[in-house]
Amino acid sequence: MAAKQNTHKLTKKSGYNILLMHGPNLNLLGKREPQIYGKMTLDDIHQELEIICQKSGVVLECYQNNSEGALISKTHECIGGGYDFLIINPAGYTHTSIAWRDALLAVNTPFIEVHLSNIFAREEFRHKSYFSDIAVGIISGLGSTGYKLALNYAINSLLEKE
Repeated sequence: MAAKQNTHKLTKKSGYNILLMHGPNLNLLGKREPQIYGKMTLDDIHQELEIICQKSGVVLECYQNNSEGALISKTHECIGGGYDFLIINPAGYTHTSIAWRDALLAVNTPFIEVHLSNIFAREEFRHKSYFSDIAVGIISGLGSTGYKLALNYAINSLLEKE
C-alpha cells in the first residue's frame, strides 16, 4: 500500500519558499491522543499558517507523509534552492531517523524542529532527537502555536537577509 501524501500549498507573491514537513501519524491530528497532541487537525493548522503567509507574502508548502523515504526525497528538493527554509515535525522519526538527518545535512537548508508535545516531559526514549543539534532552533510543547512561532521566525530571518 502506498504511503498517504498530504500536500497543501499556500501562495502569495514573495520570492521566498518555505517547506513545512510533517512526519508519521500527524495526518491523524485531532483524532489521535487529543490530550497530548490537541484537537486541531493538520488542515486547521495549515489554515492558521495561511493567514500568516498571506500577510507576509511567502510561499509555504505543507507536506505530510508517513514514509521516511518520501520525507527524505521531499527534503532533497531543497537542492538547487527549491526552498529557502524548512520547518519540520519529524514525529516518531525524531528518535530514529539518521537517514533523514543526513538528508537535512546534505541540502544545507536552515530548519526549525517543532513538536506539539513536550518531548522532554514524556517517555525517556523521546528525549533524544537526531535533529536538534543541527536545527536553527527547537520548539517543543507549545501545541499548534509552535508552528506559528516557527513560521514567523523563518519569515523574519529570510526578510532580514534582504
